[in-house]
Amino acid sequence: MSEAANPSLVSTAATSSTSSELELIEQLKRQLKGPLFAAVSDQFSNLQNTVISYQNKLQYAELKIRVLEERLRLVRIAKYGPGSEKFSDAQLELPELEPGVSNVEVQAESERPAVQPSAKTKRNHPGRQELPANLPRVERVLTCTPEQCVCKGCGKPTTVIGYEESSQLDVEPVRYFVLVSKREKRACKSCEEQGMISAPLPPRIIEKCLASDQIVIDTVVSKYCDHTPLYRQSAILERDTGLELSRATLDGWVLRVGELLIPMVSAMRRELIGDRYIQADETPVDV
Repeated sequence: MSEAANPSLVSTAATSSTSSELELIEQLKRQLKGPLFAAVSDQFSNLQNTVISYQNKLQYAELKIRVLEERLRLVRIAKYGPGSEKFSDAQLELPELEPGVSNVEVQAESERPAVQPSAKTKRNHPGRQELPANLPRVERVLTCTPEQCVCKGCGKPTTVIGYEESSQLDVEPVRYFVLVSKREKRACKSCEEQGMISAPLPPRIIEKCLASDQIVIDTVVSKYCDHTPLYRQSAILERDTGLELSRATLDGWVLRVGELLIPMVSAMRRELIGDRYIQADETPVDV
């Protein structure tokens, strides 16, 4: 017979274990002196309390880890899970609120005549999109071949009677060149003590910069309008010109342009704050 089937055996075993521990404590008390036994007993109690405290802390830590893991799982599902898994409790109630279909309705639906498919109406093609009228037009005349310039019937030369025109959007590839600025130097031959004068330089975005203002402006426009990173622009310049410009140099260009735009930003800020209310879009954007 097992211990679960006979509770009296379990009770007897527990009682005998407790009695044996009490007997062991009494023997230790008789063998040890009073103060020594009290000190050993206090140390044993402190050790037992410490073990119990560590056990409680370990149990609490395990429960906390489980809670955090569950929270992390739910956050990952909400952030990376498919949209089909995101539904509210109200959507779960829709099947319960959906009315059922009776057999009579099914029979009546089956007896209805079949719906004839309607003829598809042909839609007119909108045609080709017109090219912008503000773009300049560059004409290119294509001449006929020598065989086409002679009439096949009589052999006489043919005459141009018109042109067939077609338009395409075209682009000129970027062409880099070195801009050499020559400043005039003037001096009076009669008054040598007056010295020499030279033509003033026009103001530049970055003084003594290796690149012109147009290159600096194109760099800023490509970065913020075309979203082309500076390291790619540096690689493009090296590929097309053979000139190696580090990304730090391009960063300096962008920072200088930003410094020149500070007055404009201040004016926009004053205009924005001067209104009666301010509208802001606080939609979070994942980067």
